[in-house]
Amino acid sequence: MAAKMEDSTRGSGDSSVTSSNMTEIPTVAQIIERQAASGESSAAGGGTGPPGSLHHPGFALFKQGAEARLYRGTFLGRPTVLKERFSKKYRHPRLDEKLTTKRTQGEARTVARARKAGIPTPCIYFVNYQSNCIYMEDLRCATTSRDYIVAVQSVGAGDSFRALQPIMDKIGKTLATMHDGDIIHGDLTTSNIMLKQDASATEPEVVLIDFGLSSVSQLAEDKGVDLYVLEKAFLSTHPNTETLFRIILKSYTKHSRKSKDVIKKLDEVRLRGRKRTMVG
Repeated sequence: MAAKMEDSTRGSGDSSVTSSNMTEIPTVAQIIERQAASGESSAAGGGTGPPGSLHHPGFALFKQGAEARLYRGTFLGRPTVLKERFSKKYRHPRLDEKLTTKRTQGEARTVARARKAGIPTPCIYFVNYQSNCIYMEDLRCATTSRDYIVAVQSVGAGDSFRALQPIMDKIGKTLATMHDGDIIHGDLTTSNIMLKQDASATEPEVVLIDFGLSSVSQLAEDKGVDLYVLEKAFLSTHPNTETLFRIILKSYTKHSRKSKDVIKKLDEVRLRGRKRTMVG
């Protein structure tokens, strides 16, 4: 009898923990507020670097990738991220100049096409084709979906699925709109899918960033590969989240007019990927 009472008490304690976890799951707005208070910003990829740049006065370098450097500053009185594509020394100078300019033009045009299709992206203020720089909106009130997923899972393991489900549904809907507009992102990861929430907003907005590898294509194959890239990046960054990715695909299927052929191609790409892994 005592053992039963002890078990009952222990079960009651577990229930209170679960209830506590449910109330402690942070919202997107809370995560953004915490990052701002600690001096971090996933919209900027971390803290700022040196307080100035020889090439871009008033802008501070905060991130460098394989293709470009990102600076943060002010342009025309607005908080701005400056993306600068730099030259590759291993390429012939004329070829390098041509490729760099072409990719800068392509990214700017794709972002304009995406915004016209109703896809939330950072607003582009100015493009300098001489220096291959894009001046765009700095998403101050935003965090990456990567940081949000990690934060929710870390404090609410038991209830994280319920908390994350609406965000996954929005991501699927946004990707469906993008692909129906024949836009291929080319580098879909949870770090390139932002969640923006202003103080006045009741729900977060999904914003896509970094269209540096984007293209325009009507092929279901290209759209299937786009989803496959996200799936691989998603599962490698967030283990044991297969169910969450299925919500993205379910929402994508629901909102895309061309989902049937795309999902079919996704299954084919998955099969090729498994075969490649087995063969080595």
